Amino acid sequence: MNSKSRTVIVVAGGKGERMQTNVPKQFLMLHRQPVLMHTLRRFYDFDRSMKIIVVLPEAEVEYWNRLCYDLEFGIDHRVIHGGPSRFFSVLHGLSAAPDTGLIGVHDGVRPLVSAETIGACYRKAAETGAAVPVTDAVESIRQLTAEGSRAVDRSRYKLVQTPQVFDAQLLKNAYSQEFSPLFTDDASVVEAYGHAVDLVPGNVENIKITTPVDLRIAELLLK
Repeated sequence: MNSKSRTVIVVAGGKGERMQTNVPKQFLMLHRQPVLMHTLRRFYDFDRSMKIIVVLPEAEVEYWNRLCYDLEFGIDHRVIHGGPSRFFSVLHGLSAAPDTGLIGVHDGVRPLVSAETIGACYRKAAETGAAVPVTDAVESIRQLTAEGSRAVDRSRYKLVQTPQVFDAQLLKNAYSQEFSPLFTDDASVVEAYGHAVDLVPGNVENIKITTPVDLRIAELLLK
């Protein structure tokens, strides 16, 4: 593994509407622990020296601290208040991140990212400055058109996951740009800044938990 220092910003600002619950999805219980705790443990187990920054809505910080105390969750991390959208939440997280080394940004509700995926992202980013994990599109894809829709070649498309990892200074410089609604993830922000993004293999289990079905799948995969 490259000797550059490693940081991860875990963004956890989900609400839980599609979960049909008032509990934010990052706090839903999964094998006796909140989803977010499983996520942090993946990065801690990969590299115990990694700096972990968790970005949460300000109103949820006290609740998270109480969960950590009650469940004796001892993984060291720093909590930062989030912003009105993911872009600004990452921007807030970057304020607590070092100016050198590598910075990954990961969804708090992706608790099944593999060590192989994490390692591949940090290694490639150490070489090229920007790396994101992707998987193949296995279902047929159709593009909407003015006339209706048309079939497209799915081999030309990839499904994007996190962590998305970048050179620290590159990511901070990219996030100094004015916000655009075209910024759907960190890779799109870095590309708009003018830097190419490399793709590395992700793991299909690295699902984003947004619905009750996703939570059930995660439960089965963790058994």
